Amino acid sequence: MSEKKFPSDGPAPRRRFWTQATIEPMDGDFAVLLDGKPVRLPGREVLRVHSHALAEALAAEWQAAGMDDPQKRFAAEDLPLTRIAGAMIERVTPDRQHSVDTLAGYGEHDLLCYRANSSDPLSVRQEELWQPWLDWLCGTYGVSLIVTQGLMPVLQPTASLEKLKQILSGRSDAVLAALGVCVPALGSLTLGLAVIDGRLDTDRAVNIATLDERAQMERWGEDMAHLDRIATMSADVSDAVRFVALSEA
Repeated sequence: MSEKKFPSDGPAPRRRFWTQATIEPMDGDFAVLLDGKPVRLPGREVLRVHSHALAEALAAEWQAAGMDDPQKRFAAEDLPLTRIAGAMIERVTPDRQHSVDTLAGYGEHDLLCYRANSSDPLSVRQEELWQPWLDWLCGTYGVSLIVTQGLMPVLQPTASLEKLKQILSGRSDAVLAALGVCVPALGSLTLGLAVIDGRLDTDRAVNIATLDERAQMERWGEDMAHLDRIATMSADVSDAVRFVALSEA
């Protein structure tokens, strides 16, 4: 087994100290245990969820953590579902309004609203790939967002932003936590909602969100920074989709 590589600019990896990860009922939820002791999140809350399927998946990633490294080391990236569950338990549930307001802010500056100048051939591709999803947002939720050219901020209608907050307020804590991962990754609340609603799969959403990067690489050749960002985005969106599916199972 070769030594696992960890990012040099991230937190130091931790070392596995347990043998068995399991779950057990706790106050109407299912808690994740390591050798019989509950997993504690950074804020000291117990890692526990309503869904049995999600709890099993959380335990499975803890059971696998560190097993691919000779020194039994692991990083937060090895526990993606736990990261989302932790955000749900320690940030979303105690203050839902903050999550709603933060996510609605992405609608205020949605990637799909910022287009290249009309003289740029990229603008045609943006219209083809991006506009249908703004139309979907309007047709499905009655939210109209204004499109602009260039990077100068555009002032979105107050009514649209309030409507987005109403839509988000009606979502579960699990969905808000998942959106808290995939929306920043995609740079678009519109695409995030479409993914969580099952209207877009991960590959298509990432393809749409990375149109600008892909256009640059078509012109100048592959760029490792762009490729790494696309890979990370894809993983984040996939994790968010899986989290919601398990939480609703």
